[in-house]
Amino acid sequence: MVSIPEYYEGKNVLLTGVTGFLGKVLLEKLLRSCPKVKAVYVLVRNKAGQMPEKRIEEITSCKLFDRLREEQPDFKAKIIVVLSDLTRPELDLAEPIKEELIDCVNIIFHCAATVRFNETLRDAVQLNVTATQQLLSLALRMKNLEVFMHVSTAFAYCNRKQIGEVVYPPPVDPRKLMDSLEWMDDSLVNDITPKLLGDRPNTYIYTKALAEYIVQQESAKLNIAIIRPSIVGASWKEPFPGWIDNFNGPSGLFIAAGKGILRTMRASNSAVADLIPVDVVVNATLAAAWYSGVNRYNRPRNVMVYNCTTGGTNPFHWSEVEYHVNLNFKINPLEGAVRRPNLSLQTNPLLNLYWDAVCHTIPAFFCDLLLRLTGHEPWMMKTITRLHKAMMLLEYFTSNSWIWNTENMTMLMNQLNPEDKKHFNFDVRQLHWAEYMENYCMGTKIYVLNEEMSGLPAARKHLNKLRNIRYGFNTILVILIWRVFIARSQMARNIWYFVVSLCYKFLSYFRASSTMRY
Repeated sequence: MVSIPEYYEGKNVLLTGVTGFLGKVLLEKLLRSCPKVKAVYVLVRNKAGQMPEKRIEEITSCKLFDRLREEQPDFKAKIIVVLSDLTRPELDLAEPIKEELIDCVNIIFHCAATVRFNETLRDAVQLNVTATQQLLSLALRMKNLEVFMHVSTAFAYCNRKQIGEVVYPPPVDPRKLMDSLEWMDDSLVNDITPKLLGDRPNTYIYTKALAEYIVQQESAKLNIAIIRPSIVGASWKEPFPGWIDNFNGPSGLFIAAGKGILRTMRASNSAVADLIPVDVVVNATLAAAWYSGVNRYNRPRNVMVYNCTTGGTNPFHWSEVEYHVNLNFKINPLEGAVRRPNLSLQTNPLLNLYWDAVCHTIPAFFCDLLLRLTGHEPWMMKTITRLHKAMMLLEYFTSNSWIWNTENMTMLMNQLNPEDKKHFNFDVRQLHWAEYMENYCMGTKIYVLNEEMSGLPAARKHLNKLRNIRYGFNTILVILIWRVFIARSQMARNIWYFVVSLCYKFLSYFRASSTMRY
């Protein structure tokens, strides 16, 4: 078969979700590793009065595109910005550009979606289901379309413990739900949402399952493939290690832990943290589209689904996440930390509530009180409240594990020639987690918080100062306990003196043994 770059040569690609994390990485990789691609049409909507061209200019001028900018200075000429709203009829496209897309597009990458776990059901359905339906409607009219690549999530069927590479029956008929939402008011929608979700944790997961079913329904007319990444994190290798540009998912928790704000969270130490680097997802997506494209004339009857996960081949547990986050942020601390990084995972929910109050709520209350007394604006309780909401949304995923079938991913990997395996690597068996977590933590510091490496010595000095303050506070606390409780009780004093005498004897014996050796 032709190589991946050869397949994309001369092709016109349509990309949605380019302003999102995954979409922009896919755009960069496609242009850099498939330099002979003809054009990439990116569908972008107006946002806060900012024109689509301006939004794309900001994206392509960021650090992510530095390597591409060096290798192909004129890459922007291949990007065609299209004003569009996926939730509107006909995607809200102008007639001339719609006709152009129908005539020339060869491959579609549908990455657009809302990834907010607490989105209302109405908005989640509109953004994840209705938008997919609208795009499929346009795709059915495209004269030269070879592949429709849909990006879903590995957790679309998280109500199952074992998840195969198939599209399961939806929890409800998507079209009936969309019709019902048209006449329901918001209060009624909110009232029935828990009943509809059932054993699914949030509207994001629920609507991504519905979107997969919508996509599958068109598989007889379109050559469709679905990729399901798990928890997408910072880049592993491309375009450089540790690139991340948002607080979503685990990144926000890592930063909160690095700042010393997040001290405890509910998670199972033995549960698999199914992190997947964003460049692994992008490489697998490009490879899956290539495979579907070159085999489009003898494609299988069922939709090709790829579970893009790490837990089955290279498991990494939440206890290991805790260890590496604490270690890396102590070695390379964030600037302005309020406490030394010391994240602790709690399996027991009652114990987690206790430590939550001791480590988060009470210190935040006194911190805000001190800020008020000194004439500053209080912010700690507001931050802790937001953090608690985020942790509650993620608790379901940090407390459970799933088993994903990845046979299609293995098959796809075996189809690549040696050069493609090198340039489009998605073999997670090669992923070294300690190195990846070091780069991930450093990436949050450099790319999300925009902290300079030159500030590391000062940050380390600040962390040592926090450590000394903690030791001093603990010493004062021990003295106060001794004065208030131990000094007033004869039994307590006897126990205290007994412990002290044992320590003294041990030290004397150790010193005598050392003297005899020399």
